[in-house]
Amino acid sequence: MLKEIWSFHGRYRILHMTWFAFFLSFVVWFNFAPFATTVQESLGLSTTQVRTLAICNVALTVPARIIIGMLLDKFGPRVTYSALLVFAAIPCTMFALAQDFNTLVVSRLLLSIVGAGFVIGIRMVAEWFPPREIGLAEGIYGGWGNFGSAAAAFALPSVALGLGVLSGGQANWRLAIALTGIAAAVYGVIYFFSVQDTPTGKVYQRPARHGGIEVTSKRDFWFLLAMNIPLTGVLALLAWRLTQVGFLNSVGLIISWLFLLGLYLFQAYKCWDVNKELMIGKKHYPAEDRYKFNQVALLELTYFVNFGSELAVVSILPAFFELTFSLNKTQAGMIAASYAFMNLAARPGGGLISDTLGSRKWTMTILTGCMGIGYFLMSTQNSNWWLPATIVITMACSFFVQAGEGSTFAIVPLIKRRVTGQIAGNVGAYGNVGAVCYLTLYSLLPEGALGNQIFFQTLGISSVVVGFLCWFFLKEPKGSFAEHHENEELIISPIDVKQVNR
Repeated sequence: MLKEIWSFHGRYRILHMTWFAFFLSFVVWFNFAPFATTVQESLGLSTTQVRTLAICNVALTVPARIIIGMLLDKFGPRVTYSALLVFAAIPCTMFALAQDFNTLVVSRLLLSIVGAGFVIGIRMVAEWFPPREIGLAEGIYGGWGNFGSAAAAFALPSVALGLGVLSGGQANWRLAIALTGIAAAVYGVIYFFSVQDTPTGKVYQRPARHGGIEVTSKRDFWFLLAMNIPLTGVLALLAWRLTQVGFLNSVGLIISWLFLLGLYLFQAYKCWDVNKELMIGKKHYPAEDRYKFNQVALLELTYFVNFGSELAVVSILPAFFELTFSLNKTQAGMIAASYAFMNLAARPGGGLISDTLGSRKWTMTILTGCMGIGYFLMSTQNSNWWLPATIVITMACSFFVQAGEGSTFAIVPLIKRRVTGQIAGNVGAYGNVGAVCYLTLYSLLPEGALGNQIFFQTLGISSVVVGFLCWFFLKEPKGSFAEHHENEELIISPIDVKQVNR
């Protein structure tokens, strides 16, 4: 696969077009972080308001990833990804034209939906690559796509500066942000007409019912309901945070909490509807058709600490370098990009290690533990550090974070094929749960070195805890290194199998 990866034919063309779709969605999603201090100065925002915008930027991705996971299983990745990219232009334009804090909040909440695009590509890549190559393929998709956040941090300040020179004024952050949305929408149209959901002759598997994850035991149904609580609970936390900055009053907070309670109950009902026959005893799954939901829960926790921490760190790192080392915005953005820059190699590397080590469990466990150590080292950084050493530590930590992400999604498509979209949606949503929790904590910490130290130590402790959980409870997925996906031989002829692997 490594030799063929640079080709633009067959499944490799699908891989390259899909990671670039994810790349653009990340450029759009993180087009605010490089301009955080600029927007603050331009619109007279407080530090608390800016930190709240960072939370809003990841908030609605939580329910959006679940909903898009359902839409993905029903309509397929081609239609779903194209529609999401076209939608991105609307909130981008709204943010670019905003003149007050409330408009900024609404537009960032809508932009957080764009971050849900990740789960779409997970299913698309899984349709085109066999299990023995899924780690590297998903790693390339996630890693090269995630690089969009680095590209935004690295390039957008320079783009804004160039646009300002052309218009004879100051750096034009508004037009730079609007252009990212336009680019995503144009590519959404291109993507729609350039890809297909599966190789020719292969059937796109869909769950029999939509609205909740299908489980295979009564115990797992109650476990599913418990693991769904944080998905709405974190939005309740966000609503409380918005009252602290004046966006919501006490009445609005109560209404929001009642709505979120209703949302959880509706989600629980949909889970019941999907699994009703199992729960009332009319349906029993044979042993070969069962899967353990606790494995999904463990992957949700690994994504909470790896991708959740990445989102949080990427959101605050440009300002961290700017204020800690007295850098200008362009310099800080370029140096902060070093954290996400590692995505180009680290996330594919995590998938490749998972493919070649012979144990996806131990790959996940070791990477998560090393990530925790990396964050403990980052917690010691301050203005007395030599800047190049800080960059090296940041990139080393980033490697384990993103390799862990690659390892997580080397396992996700192997849990249960027909509900891959919904499982990927829930696992991906937990990444945003982590981000909202971490960023809310950060918004409550004191400014300066002490706050940064507590923040990175929290990331380190949570990573080490999850690493131990993986050590004791994570199981090696069935068929981790098989030639074909579960039941694939039942729906593809021998000729089509050759086409898929060509």
